[in-house]
Amino acid sequence: MDMIVRPRRLRTTEQMRKMVRETRVDKASLIYPIFAQDGENIKEPIEAMPGQFRYSVDQLPYILDELAEAGVQNILMFGIPEHKDAVGSQAYAEDGIVQRALMETKKRHPEMVAIADVCMCEYTDHGHCGILHDCYVDNDDTLPMLARIARTQVEAGADVVAPSDMMDGHVTAIRQELDKAGFVNTPIMSYAVKFASAFYGPFRVAADSAPQFGDRKSYQMDFHNRREALKEAMLDVEEGTDFLIVKPAMAYGDLIREVADATDIPIATYSVSGEYSMVKAAAAQGWIDEERIVGEMAVGAFRAGAGMYITYFAKEIAAMIDAGKIG
Repeated sequence: MDMIVRPRRLRTTEQMRKMVRETRVDKASLIYPIFAQDGENIKEPIEAMPGQFRYSVDQLPYILDELAEAGVQNILMFGIPEHKDAVGSQAYAEDGIVQRALMETKKRHPEMVAIADVCMCEYTDHGHCGILHDCYVDNDDTLPMLARIARTQVEAGADVVAPSDMMDGHVTAIRQELDKAGFVNTPIMSYAVKFASAFYGPFRVAADSAPQFGDRKSYQMDFHNRREALKEAMLDVEEGTDFLIVKPAMAYGDLIREVADATDIPIATYSVSGEYSMVKAAAAQGWIDEERIVGEMAVGAFRAGAGMYITYFAKEIAAMIDAGKIG
């Protein structure tokens, strides 16, 4: 058979395949979420997320050291306070759980990029992401609270703040507050495209953040909508966000690509708790090869257009990169 073009020529050896590889995965692009909890001497397993834990501040050095040894230099900090109230006051308290966790992180590993999640759902007694009026989250009344949370997090050592609330105008409110406080060089990583997703279930167990009534569909996005995702992303770009997040990752690769193509700022995607727990559950049954699945999911996210990957498998992916299994 007379064939001139033979794509298989570039697949003949492992080194050849690596040389022509189009998508690269780098440890510097991995971000690991951490759950910090009020209390002492706590390393509490999260039942819905096997292999993940809640850490009191005094136990954080152990996970931070593990990450540093693995070569993972970026973390995303969430907090679980002992006390909750209607306005989520522990979210912006100077001695709040995230603020203390950030201080410990920068003390232990100043070289790490510490990203702080900015939201209220873990801190409110109603479990919603903002200020309630007649069981409705009031967008404009929530904005000053988010700005205050972000400022106290940066004062505690956050290198980046990441608003996940999905309030309209949140980037503007936070940017103005940070600039007024002198933090003009602190970037904002906006959860611009965050869908009301069933993939978040295990996280709500981990962070004790499930809403006490209703749902979050009046502020998180309808997963049917593509054009709205681009609208949300571009609005946050206009407001001055420095990064964008598309969340979840696995079922939203098309939107990662569209957002990446539509803007020139860095794009992250969050491989959320449901994605993690499904892999763990199937692997426990022997139905899948966990390592290969994890690697394939990571490469898929980067191939779709993400430049950063927020994942509970960050340590495992780093080890796979070291071993030459992906990269």
